[in-house]
Amino acid sequence: MVGKVGLVTGTLASGQVGEVMLVTSGGSEAFHAYASNRDEVVPVGTRVLVIEYFPPRTVVVEPM
Repeated sequence: MVGKVGLVTGTLASGQVGEVMLVTSGGSEAFHAYASNRDEVVPVGTRVLVIEYFPPRTVVVEPM
């Protein structure tokens, strides 16, 4: 998962869980997501890079 590029489908904001879509071997799947910078708001439609993965479905991302 680390290093994959995804698309924000649910806004990432401080203290809230957002959502990103990532390409997987079977198509694309939604993952719960947090922004790497807790003070940053990442709006829907932003491309992001996965920098950390917590199984089974949580990622930490940063905008590209």
